[in-house]
Amino acid sequence: MTKKIGLGKAHSKIILMGEHSVVYGYPAIALPLKNIEVVCQVTKGSHPLELDVTDPLAMAIFAALEHLDKQEECLDVHIQSQVPKKRGMGSSAAVAIAAIRGVFDYFEEDLSLETLEYLVNQAEMIAHTNPSGLDAKTCLSEVAIKFIRNIGFSEIALNLDAHLLIADTGIYGHTSEAVEKVKSLGAPALPLLKELGNLAETAEKSIAAGQLEALGSSMFAAHQALRQLGVSSKECDHLVAIAQKEGAIGAKMTGGGLGGCIIALVKSQEEAENLSSQLKKEGAINTWTEKL
Repeated sequence: MTKKIGLGKAHSKIILMGEHSVVYGYPAIALPLKNIEVVCQVTKGSHPLELDVTDPLAMAIFAALEHLDKQEECLDVHIQSQVPKKRGMGSSAAVAIAAIRGVFDYFEEDLSLETLEYLVNQAEMIAHTNPSGLDAKTCLSEVAIKFIRNIGFSEIALNLDAHLLIADTGIYGHTSEAVEKVKSLGAPALPLLKELGNLAETAEKSIAAGQLEALGSSMFAAHQALRQLGVSSKECDHLVAIAQKEGAIGAKMTGGGLGGCIIALVKSQEEAENLSSQLKKEGAINTWTEKL
């Protein structure tokens, strides 16, 4: 059985703390961005899927069709995404999740969370070689996720009575280049990576205690450490400085760096709207707000 239209949805994600230090065994904290969505529509097509191992969408559809033993089926797939690419917001994982859900819905097949996560990671591994799984896990989650390499994932409850503003510099992030840059620093990078790891642990405790000011201080400190590692950008630095000047509780770059987005912690929706307006005047091409 098939539907006329199969529908799949997924949400975005952002890293709160732990960029780069997570590569070296320290924790990272990622947040689902439930208001920033990808929608996939699947309909009957005129030709079978063309396999492109560099395209996360194609790999996700192929993984779903292979699992269902329907590789020869002809489908048209239409994606509507609010998630910009290469900004550290989990675009490829969110697209993969929405596409797989859309394919299963089209064929009216049940899809467990375990199967969905397996298929998304399968698609991500082929498209991105060696993903941590954090993007997929967080894009599938309704709560914050803590990740430690070689240990795994755990959930963090958020009830902070605050808002997180995400501001897009408009510049692609360059995660692989940034990771190599940190690696090339050698021993001088180690104290900064340890500091970032400690700040992530402190942030987790601040979240549990509902201490916004302490969380904000950890964010500002993390941004300075990431700057010292050379993985920020002048655009991110400028937007973080503006957020601090405008009274944000905390602000920092987020994701792999060398472009991408910043995040800022504020108390109210009104403060988020005011800061959004100011950041757009200062060069941000888009902003989103998530209640924490």
